[in-house]
Amino acid sequence: MPKRRIFIFHTPKYVGQEIRVCGWVHSIRSHGKVIFLDIRDRTGILQAIVTSDNEKAYNIAKDTKCEYVVSVEGIVQKRPKGMENPKIITGSIELNLKNIEILSKSKPLPFPIDTPGYEIKEEKRLKFRYLDLRRPRLLRNLEIRQKVIHFVREFLIKRGFLEIETPILTKSTPEGARDFVVPSRLYPGKFYALPQSPQQYKQLLMVAGIERYFQIARCFRDEDPRADRQPEFTQIDIEMSFVSQEEILNLVEKLLISLVTKIFPKKKISQIPFPRIPYREAINNFQTEKPDLRKDKQDPEELAFCFITDFPMFEWKESEKRWDTMHHPFTLPKIKDLKEIKTSPEKILAWQYDVVLNGVEVGGGSLRVFTPELLEAIFEFLGHSKEEIKEKFGHLIEAFQYGVPPHGGIAIGLDRLLSILLSEPSIREVIAFPKTGDSRDLMMETPSEITKEQLKELCLKILKPKK
Repeated sequence: MPKRRIFIFHTPKYVGQEIRVCGWVHSIRSHGKVIFLDIRDRTGILQAIVTSDNEKAYNIAKDTKCEYVVSVEGIVQKRPKGMENPKIITGSIELNLKNIEILSKSKPLPFPIDTPGYEIKEEKRLKFRYLDLRRPRLLRNLEIRQKVIHFVREFLIKRGFLEIETPILTKSTPEGARDFVVPSRLYPGKFYALPQSPQQYKQLLMVAGIERYFQIARCFRDEDPRADRQPEFTQIDIEMSFVSQEEILNLVEKLLISLVTKIFPKKKISQIPFPRIPYREAINNFQTEKPDLRKDKQDPEELAFCFITDFPMFEWKESEKRWDTMHHPFTLPKIKDLKEIKTSPEKILAWQYDVVLNGVEVGGGSLRVFTPELLEAIFEFLGHSKEEIKEKFGHLIEAFQYGVPPHGGIAIGLDRLLSILLSEPSIREVIAFPKTGDSRDLMMETPSEITKEQLKELCLKILKPKK
């Protein structure tokens, strides 16, 4: 019966004992009658040594190549004096090989994985992402991503938040970006939509009396390609009842400070408390609503957070000759009378706020509309008919007639935040299987066509795009 597998990280505890290790052959060095194999698993690298005295194991090792998957057994022993490697956790030991089994073979890799990988063309890396992820840098990024998510969960749960999953198949509603739509086989001609955010669901959870909700939420937006965007992304979604803007900002500030202190201790936050800058002041002083407040912009260890507040509620879309909301239509405007929406939309400010880090918007939120009259007035001003409002948002307006607490929240973009904290040049470096900048998955070759049978089953017909 094979021995229980030991992770390489733990092997120094087994000096003098026989163990079994499984992993990939990281490198091979042959010195005549002695072969050195470096075996790699997720936790580290272990040097194994086999001599020609062990003819069977020696011959198998001789036929082994890099990235073969192997199972090896042997005695853990101290390395000879002067041969230690202090750079790795197993640098003081080696495995005296008794048996080796090749579990699977590997073709030569299309690129090296023992470098950071920045020098390799990104399209090639994404095509072979499962190999790219063997790279120590990317493995570290995924490990830290997990630590951040775990930290956020613990932080919020300790403060009375309830983690709740909301649906992925939902309703298409106008919320700012284009929806990804999913045709229904059971209801031909009708469609689900993937959520741009859990916006309506988290507000409905406040109606339900949850009071403090959070979710590590998957979001989907069919937006035009841009370097720091992905068609699907992850956000730390937070919503609270009976709360003020200041309470939300204080919570987020404490979360981010605690997160940096715990997981990124080498990073230095330049100013605490975070500056709170009104939108108009940011535009006037920095010509942007995403100011980079770092004292030394060449210092990757400096973190300059700030909150941007007092956004305009509405903005004029000159190309479309219409008013639109700056954030989304569920944002609470700073008005005393509903008439102000029609008479002076350009003057209305919103209870809206963004979190900016080193010149990048990493989060945003608002206090929410919680009365049906105000929500209807905003949608009417945006050009929706009463029939459209009832069709698209009737469920929300009806819910708002059953006792709604004042509420608000925020969403922090996990991918953007991590890319800055890890000093990565792109959010694609902190996502396991990202799309390209133009929203393609080169590994899975998507988007892709579906069969005629599937189209027929869904009652769909493909029209050729107009040239």
